[in-house]
Amino acid sequence: MKNINFEGIEINQDLLEKTNLIFNTARMTLFQLAETGHDDAGDLVKWLNLTREDTQDSKTVKADEDDLFVNSIVMDVRYSTNGKLAGESGFTVADLPCGFTPRAIEFAKNGRKYVGMDLPATINEVEPAIMSLLDEEHKNLVDFEGVDVTNYQSLKSAFDKIEGEVCITTEGLMMYLTDSEMDAMCENIKRILAEHGGYWITLDPEISFLYVLIVKAFYGDRTREIMWRSKYRIDDKSDVESVENSITISLRGDVQENMRNAIDYIASKGFKLERLPYSDHVPEFRSLDNVDPEIAAHIKEGFKDVYIWKISVDESVEVDISDVNVESFNADASIDGDRLNLVLSGNLDTLSAPKLLANYEKIKEDTAINSVLIDCSNLEYVSSAGRRVLLIMQNDCEGSVIMKSCNDTVVWDLSSTDIQIE
Repeated sequence: MKNINFEGIEINQDLLEKTNLIFNTARMTLFQLAETGHDDAGDLVKWLNLTREDTQDSKTVKADEDDLFVNSIVMDVRYSTNGKLAGESGFTVADLPCGFTPRAIEFAKNGRKYVGMDLPATINEVEPAIMSLLDEEHKNLVDFEGVDVTNYQSLKSAFDKIEGEVCITTEGLMMYLTDSEMDAMCENIKRILAEHGGYWITLDPEISFLYVLIVKAFYGDRTREIMWRSKYRIDDKSDVESVENSITISLRGDVQENMRNAIDYIASKGFKLERLPYSDHVPEFRSLDNVDPEIAAHIKEGFKDVYIWKISVDESVEVDISDVNVESFNADASIDGDRLNLVLSGNLDTLSAPKLLANYEKIKEDTAINSVLIDCSNLEYVSSAGRRVLLIMQNDCEGSVIMKSCNDTVVWDLSSTDIQIE
């Protein structure tokens, strides 16, 4: 049996993108914002050399005019509202995730501190783009950090650089998280807020209500058709299917019960919730300027029934903010004939999955691998990026990838795949 050293492999941008295709949605939403006439977004699109075809079309679906039109309006509304609320906080704003949006430029020009947090694949592209568009006097107000929302140590390391209270903003993320990922994110943000103070703003739980309001105002009976076509295109583009989890409120079934369940969920995680109606907080935005006044009025009236979530830590809940002893990801590898044996520990997430893939590809250069046997005795969790890497390995092998000694969380994380579990 031959042991393999996993250290020293370079993780390049191609590997980061290969394991985290969801970052394609960040380019998609930037282009949509630029389509509404947002100048800073347009400058970023030019700097990044993005095109409609590259950002909007998926592998199998071409975005049509109706699809792009309504998504651009939704993007404009949520972006403008999130930015307004974050600016009113007076705290350092941490966009989680920041994507490619130009909020850093707006905040810096107004003398406000801003920290953009996202997957390393996104940060590697957005940071130089944003910095190139800022004057020297504004650059010191902006920082970017590569994180994984389910990885507490990565978040703590980023937030430790921030002094004082924080306003954490989340838009366009929660609908891609499984329940276990959502649980981890909530626990991590609760600990961050307990230590720093401040609150968390998110538009994600009720985004379906906003989307239906806008699509139906323009397209009436075609609402379902346009929504499902858009969902399929975005899922296909990101290679991650949007899911119905504990906090994103589904419009299927008993909507009021779904709402109660989401509210109960956030309370069960040790948070207090204040629901803020869009109608009280949506600023003036450009995308409705040239539409039928009756349609614009209908949408603005509908804002009274769609809410933003402002979340803070429940003071009655004791939160342990001492250092958490979380085992970092580690992989031991050996070759037995044509089988690769792996022993994984810690979390196989956005930050560690590229490392596993890089080493797998390096091993394949020197050794014929027919199957992979993975000891998961000390593996805590597998994210969507981790699942993607495991499936890449499985599709690459003539044999199979077998996971053994998995805990219940890992079994659940892999339940949507055909990976064999023993």
